[in-house]
Amino acid sequence: MGDSSAAYIRVVQHLIEKCLLFNMTKEECMVALSKHADIIPVITSTVWNELEKENKEFFEVYWRNRSEMNSSCTLQVMMAGDDE
Repeated sequence: MGDSSAAYIRVVQHLIEKCLLFNMTKEECMVALSKHADIIPVITSTVWNELEKENKEFFEVYWRNRSEMNSSCTLQVMMAGDDE
């Protein structure tokens, strides 16, 4: 792999890390990077998959936290509906 290819992958990785800060799914990240950074979705997907392989523990916690956040939001919406 050439220096420019490695640099490009590092940029994609950095952008994925930004997506993770916003609690995005892989699909949301693929759409965002395609739209805002002209990154081909298959590139984002491939780099994301490699990050998941290399950082299993991080992603286990990440997905668990996302699930808990979604459950909490759903509960809040349901409770707000009861107030009406």
